[in-house]
Amino acid sequence: MKKKNLKKKSISVRKKSASKKNVVLKKKKRIIKKKKDALTKKKTSVIKKKKEVRKKKIVKEKILKKNKDAKPSSKSKLPIASKPSEKKVNNRLINPSHYQAKKVKKVLEIKAIKEKKVKKIFGTKDYVVYPTHGVGCVIDIEKREVVGQNLEMYVIEFIRDKLVLRVPVEKAKALNLRKVSKPSKIQSVMKILAQKARIKRTMWSRRAQEYDQKINSGDIEQIAEVVRDLNRANNQIEQSYSERQLFELAYDRFLREVMAGLNIPEENAIKKVDKVLGRDKIKKAPLAI
Repeated sequence: MKKKNLKKKSISVRKKSASKKNVVLKKKKRIIKKKKDALTKKKTSVIKKKKEVRKKKIVKEKILKKNKDAKPSSKSKLPIASKPSEKKVNNRLINPSHYQAKKVKKVLEIKAIKEKKVKKIFGTKDYVVYPTHGVGCVIDIEKREVVGQNLEMYVIEFIRDKLVLRVPVEKAKALNLRKVSKPSKIQSVMKILAQKARIKRTMWSRRAQEYDQKINSGDIEQIAEVVRDLNRANNQIEQSYSERQLFELAYDRFLREVMAGLNIPEENAIKKVDKVLGRDKIKKAPLAI
């Protein structure tokens, strides 16, 4: 009886273990199915996206082809120019139309630029100061075509140098072209001439460069400083040749501006300047103007 009971118990245990295994296997199968379904969904979505991208590319290619086909048709309406003759130089073909096209482009670009309306600072018969030439008179304001562009220009005459300059109205400020100083300004500058000379203790070559820069600056105050520093009044040491040259240049520029600014003749201007400089007792003036 005991043996029969043991056998029954072992059979029941085996059945229970087998049922548990079946349950575990079923769970695993479900999980695997879920994973497979998810993967298939992903694959299908990726395939759909690729198909959409391909369709878009095909559409773009079709549009481009249509545009390419349309371009020659529009060109065909225009008259076809005859091909220019080509020459060989050192076994190389030269097409002259290539260079002509470049020149035409440049001219068209310049013409396309709108003419700027610039206010005229000076009028005709006005006295002006050009930094490197001194005082000149505006004879005329003329229009000229330069590289396909119409420009207004001041025509300035320098009687002393027998020179005529044409300065574009746009570039007048950039070139430091200015009106002659007013009488009040000239009287204040005369005080600089009455001061003591301020000579630096440096090499003459450096000082000469500084004086030259001041003279060509066009500023009346700086020119007056050069005249003051290089002036040799009564009973003073004689000047060297280079000093005399710079002095005469500065003296002449200053004198011309005094004449134009105060509207006085040359003799009166020389007397006025020489009195301030203490040169009035010298028999011969250093400069024959």
